[in-house]
Amino acid sequence: MTRTAGQGRNVVVVGTQWGDEGKGKVVDWLTDHAQVVVRFQGGHNAGHTLVIGGVKTALQLIPSGIMRPGVRCLIGNGVVVDPQHLIAEITRLEAAGLEVRSRLVISESCPLILPFHVQLDAAREALRDASGTGKIGTTGKGIGPAYEDKVARRALRVQDLKHTDRFERKLRELLALHNQALEGFYGRPALPLQPILDQAMAAAEQLRPMLGDVGVEIDRAHRAGQNVLFEGAQGTLLDIDHGTYPYVTSSNCVAGNAAAGSGVGPGQLHYVLGITKAYTTRVGSGPFPTELPTDVPGSVGHHLSTIGQERGTVTGRPRRCGWLDIAALRRAMIINGVSGLCITKLDVLDGLPELHIAVGYRLGGRQVEILPLDADDVAACEPVYETLPGWSGTTAGLTRWDDLPPNARRYLDRVQSLIDTPVDMVSTGPDREHTILLRHPFTR
Repeated sequence: MTRTAGQGRNVVVVGTQWGDEGKGKVVDWLTDHAQVVVRFQGGHNAGHTLVIGGVKTALQLIPSGIMRPGVRCLIGNGVVVDPQHLIAEITRLEAAGLEVRSRLVISESCPLILPFHVQLDAAREALRDASGTGKIGTTGKGIGPAYEDKVARRALRVQDLKHTDRFERKLRELLALHNQALEGFYGRPALPLQPILDQAMAAAEQLRPMLGDVGVEIDRAHRAGQNVLFEGAQGTLLDIDHGTYPYVTSSNCVAGNAAAGSGVGPGQLHYVLGITKAYTTRVGSGPFPTELPTDVPGSVGHHLSTIGQERGTVTGRPRRCGWLDIAALRRAMIINGVSGLCITKLDVLDGLPELHIAVGYRLGGRQVEILPLDADDVAACEPVYETLPGWSGTTAGLTRWDDLPPNARRYLDRVQSLIDTPVDMVSTGPDREHTILLRHPFTR
């Protein structure tokens, strides 16, 4: 879409791996040029860790723009909302001195996560584990069951919180359905209605002033010349349609969903910034072709895990670690239409004598250059590596491209040539200021 004079520029930030790429820090850095930040999918299974002035803040549901004074933060209709968690997160941020409620707008169309969703999530994972089929590796937050209710057209939504009688009637019907599954199939106790209703109505009193029409809010901001930043959660390879199914999340994590998950047209997405670690990590179950053992002291996998402090923000689970996977990145470039790349955690590679990049796979006697769509095929892939020299100097905290060790620049140059996408930003540490800018996403 061609922007007319005076209109803003809109940027989508998406993870291009299995999540945990460092999107929160990048979004926070970019909000220096944005007036509005929108979260468009997922729930509080997302974890964005920001380090500002040495102080660490973990966000799960509220957009990362909340850390910039004056930035308006919107939670789009594609997000599933646990009212209790949202209020707790608001309260925690307010205790740290941030003004939240006057800057936060929640779409009335967001499906609600309620206690029976959490119970179903846990029961299903336990059954998978006991049956030997293998756990998916969910966060246990009730995200999947809540999205199921949305697709089945029976979900309670944020807008229902405005109407007590309507909410109680719909809750009674939905709870009866899910209690039948909890008791009859999973052998777990049924949940009583009244505590769920009381909690929801107490939350409603606090949330009502923050409810709004997110699509209209974005359109007005755009027409007023404001820049809008769309913040994705999880990563492309966890997308429900395009990831390593069934070891995926329950929503669409890709750039195209920024439109559907917030209520605007795709023509309002002007630039897509893909976030990629300088290596690869994954939390939970599922195939991971370049995975390295992380429990052997002195090994590369152990180095990546310990120096990178690779633990999940939400669950605290250790992340699986491995070399950078170009075949997976090529898939992400296609799905998202990435305009430019931000490489994060480059400093974690400091001190490694040599680096490997998986430039493709061998699968069933043939060469494969793009990650397959079938998880069983992905599990059977044998990575084909290219070796590059490492560097002994440090990249930590650097803010200029020319200050990087020559071999670090060669590594980044090789990555962008392999995926035919420019590296526009490099993150060299967790703090907001530890960033090298080559081309600004908000520059026209």
